[in-house]
Amino acid sequence: MTERNDTHAQVNRPLLGEFAELLARLEWDVALLQEAPPRWFRTFSERLGASGALALTSRNLVPALQRRLAECNPDLLASSEGGSNQLLARGRIVAVRRMTLARFPERRRMLCVRLNMAEGEVCVANVHASAGLPVRAAAEVEAAAERAVAWAGDDPLLFGGDLNLRPRRDPEPFARVRDRFDLRDATEPDAIDHLLVRGLDVVEPPAPLRPELREVIGPDGLRLRLSDHAPVVASFAFREEARATA
Repeated sequence: MTERNDTHAQVNRPLLGEFAELLARLEWDVALLQEAPPRWFRTFSERLGASGALALTSRNLVPALQRRLAECNPDLLASSEGGSNQLLARGRIVAVRRMTLARFPERRRMLCVRLNMAEGEVCVANVHASAGLPVRAAAEVEAAAERAVAWAGDDPLLFGGDLNLRPRRDPEPFARVRDRFDLRDATEPDAIDHLLVRGLDVVEPPAPLRPELREVIGPDGLRLRLSDHAPVVASFAFREEARATA
């Protein structure tokens, strides 16, 4: 059933169209999605005119049955539909790599791609670390950062996603990836979603998207908020020496 308050509604139906609409109206070159339904990936790529890659994560047990149940009653199935980390890009993907970070209590994976952009090549890593377990999440993030830096080599690296670490509460992991791998800077002291970079100039630092920009109009003019996380947006630029080399 649809639930309402004075300003917002929650509807029990798939919101693929609304998510695609939101992504279509935002400006981006690369979009990192965590725990998105795998069945949405092809539609996102086609509707948004983007190349893409995905890594299956947790609860992908009987995909065909899970897809059917999710179409019928998404609220009932919830995250048991199965998840994936997805990366959409308005650039040519020339290589894709995946790394399993944890198998228990849920499978966590890093998705890493090398993109050929007009200004040069850049590596992008999409991570979703374990929730509610800061020590485990810190170990996963550091292992992912080490592998992503190795894969990137001398090319710039964007390392982002839901790290499930808050800089105010857990400053040590951010200090370690900064000191070891030159990946910086965290979004906000209490944020868990971050975009860390190495070898790129920061034009607009990572910041959460305003609530109204992740909403669409739903039933009776009420608003649908499409994510319980505030998406993080940022703008980076290739450095002059990288452009000259490219």
